[in-house]
Amino acid sequence: MSDWQDETLQSYQNKGLGSRAGFGKRPALLIVDFINGFTDPSSPLGGDFSSQLAVTGQLLEVFRRERLPIAYTTIEYDADYRDAGVFIKKVPSLSVLLRGSPMCNIDDRIRPETGEYIVSKKYASSFFGTNLDTWLRNNDADTVVIVGCTTSGCVRASAVDSLQYGYYTIVVREGCGDRADGPHEANLFDMDAKYADVVSTAEALDYANGLTRKPDSHAARVAGRNFKSWWAEGNTDKQEG
Repeated sequence: MSDWQDETLQSYQNKGLGSRAGFGKRPALLIVDFINGFTDPSSPLGGDFSSQLAVTGQLLEVFRRERLPIAYTTIEYDADYRDAGVFIKKVPSLSVLLRGSPMCNIDDRIRPETGEYIVSKKYASSFFGTNLDTWLRNNDADTVVIVGCTTSGCVRASAVDSLQYGYYTIVVREGCGDRADGPHEANLFDMDAKYADVVSTAEALDYANGLTRKPDSHAARVAGRNFKSWWAEGNTDKQEG
């Protein structure tokens, strides 16, 4: 753990931030913007998210087996970019995400299957200007498990809105990526303190696998863990890995 994290963690603990919300009883997997425009390193928006895609594949296997809701997001704009608003002025590289372009397609390594939902969005949050909330409620989801990119952008915005829409919000640490380590780590830290429970891949898989066995015991155990112990544990795991 870095100096700033250790100091901030102590301050947050003293102020009562960082409690565990835990898991609900029926999760949906939300895969944020793992589209070619972001996962192709040659794209002006892109990076190498191979390891995060592999984690997403593990989660997909379990969610599909358990017949749990799965949603993907993409960003796509009309040819005149009027639907991109001020966002495209701030990030001109968004212009590669033209509707119909292969850049807007979900990465083939996690290709959607029949019945899995694709959300078309214009801005950072998966909820803003979309019917994702309606779809989640129609599928009886009370928990949103989030992977995707970027951690500091669309993942964070989606996690904040997920909480605000009333869902237990879970961010899978190894399933999220960014273009730089600093924004990635800082936003995982801050989301875990305020908006979501940031968990390891193993913990997310354990939860999803355990739903058909003991759905309440795991949620209670996770809710009882504190932010400080989790964050130290998560960073130790990362260093060892």
